[in-house]
Amino acid sequence: MIKLVHLDRSRSERVLWLLEELSLPYEVEAFERRQDLFAPDAMRKTHALGRAPVIYDGEVVLAESGAIVEYILALYGGGRLAVAPGAPNFARYLYWLHYAEGSLMLQLLREWSLDRMLPDADAHPGMARVRAGTLTHLRMIEEELTRSPYLAGEAFTAADIMMAYPFTTFRRHVRPLDLGPYPAISAYAARLESRPAFQKAVRPVGPPAA
Repeated sequence: MIKLVHLDRSRSERVLWLLEELSLPYEVEAFERRQDLFAPDAMRKTHALGRAPVIYDGEVVLAESGAIVEYILALYGGGRLAVAPGAPNFARYLYWLHYAEGSLMLQLLREWSLDRMLPDADAHPGMARVRAGTLTHLRMIEEELTRSPYLAGEAFTAADIMMAYPFTTFRRHVRPLDLGPYPAISAYAARLESRPAFQKAVRPVGPPAA
């Protein structure tokens, strides 16, 4: 049985959600964020960086949500929620699966960190460029979602599990993100949040941030 080290309102919810979608047995060691939103020091006992997610699967100890998602799909997915290498949309699936962490979250966390650290962030040189970068990402995702209901095509996949966090939990509880100009992203987020496995794993509380 997989054991998941889980931090509330974090990207570890991707793993919890995936396990629910696949109906796999698992156990959870859960931690709560501190008031400053950082992980508690006790989490350093589970991983040197003190972050989540981390899974234990027999002798395997694995961190990084993207790596964990790929690991679970490869060993226990049975082809579910993935795209086969020979499929026409395989490259598209891989792109969004890795774009979530490699590009989008990096950009959003950069902007959020500067807003937290700088008393008047918008007066700081270069901040306009940072904000413009976020808008560029959002416009690209919006355009993609006008062509299909999910990022890899017509079917829900693990790429959507990886991409959901910025538009669901992160937007609700960490960094408000205005999706008003992006109706396709808003509809996409609603589709993801309506999935029973998402609701069981994530249990969103309260309305989304503006």
